[in-house]
Amino acid sequence: MEKPNLSYVDELARGDESVRKILIDVIKSEFPEEKEDYYKSLKEKKYKKIEENVHRLKHKISILGLEKSYEKANKFEHNLREKSLVGFEDFEEILIAISRYIETI
Repeated sequence: MEKPNLSYVDELARGDESVRKILIDVIKSEFPEEKEDYYKSLKEKKYKKIEENVHRLKHKISILGLEKSYEKANKFEHNLREKSLVGFEDFEEILIAISRYIETI
């Protein structure tokens, strides 16, 4: 599995440490909320809402440099449109990896 990283954040910040910190703070504050919303919609089996939550979480996946994981999330999102949870396990692994990573940054 890929490792989350801040390469894209660093690119966006262009050496400005205050911008870098703002971007990291946004990730650290938004990701847990988005993940919580995802799990709530999953528990309620509201496929449209699950799909929307996956779509929002894909942005964090991308920002954290997880290209292959982004593709897996994209496939999962498309499967949800068909009310299929195929790809759930892969997405779960991605969320766990990101959760662990943001605790260290």
